[in-house]
Amino acid sequence: MSAGKKFDQLVSIMARLRAPGGCPWDREQTFDTIKPFLLEETYEVMQAIDARDWTELAEELGDLLLQVVFFSEMAAEAGHFNIEAPIDAVNQKLIRRHPHVFADETAETEGDVRKLWGEIKAKEKAQKAQESPGAAEAGLLDSIPRVLPALVEAQQIASRAAGAGFDWPDIGEVLAKLDEERREFEAVMETGPHAAIEDELGDLLFVIVNLARFVKVDPEQALRRTNAKFRTRFSHVEQGLAGRGKKFAETSIGEMEELWQEAKRK
Repeated sequence: MSAGKKFDQLVSIMARLRAPGGCPWDREQTFDTIKPFLLEETYEVMQAIDARDWTELAEELGDLLLQVVFFSEMAAEAGHFNIEAPIDAVNQKLIRRHPHVFADETAETEGDVRKLWGEIKAKEKAQKAQESPGAAEAGLLDSIPRVLPALVEAQQIASRAAGAGFDWPDIGEVLAKLDEERREFEAVMETGPHAAIEDELGDLLFVIVNLARFVKVDPEQALRRTNAKFRTRFSHVEQGLAGRGKKFAETSIGEMEELWQEAKRK
């Protein structure tokens, strides 16, 4: 069976589950009740990628694809659109935003592609403004969802602003800004109210996100790797203490540090 026929089968299965005589649970779901599953499946895809578990990744991508079909089926039932609409939208967008592949534009580097994308998005924005002349003009950051995890939102905000030219000239300036924000955090940490401490810590984190952008590192992925590393080393400390018949509360920080360094060497 071809990929297209398999996709059609998935759409048909979802329609049957939602139809009278189908599954009571599936029929009761709404856009709001399904939203948490969309986020959960996204993170499970990311976990499978991190683990390089290709069998699990295939299964999790299938679950993620199901969410797209599920939302589209509910939209079709309400008379909004069917599954063809998101497929058409992404097909047209891919072709429109890759004129260096599907038309006569030229882009030899990633930088060239980003420049093209910026120009194309500006044209799209201008066209939408013409189609809705009475609507208030959207700001450059307005299309970034506010419900994103804060780290992801910061990445998108920083990238969007940088694309408009609002950026540091080089990484040295970013490091200087990081040092400035660190000093401001230290100054408020001792005497400032909690809200001020929170504010300065947020500024510090935002600069770190920009630092990651300058060195072309995904801060989300970097933090996930560090989390995994900490889990492994902490587990070694925990097992080492258990082997000595000890608990954390009964152990000095020096002994824990000894096991931590042992974990690092391994």
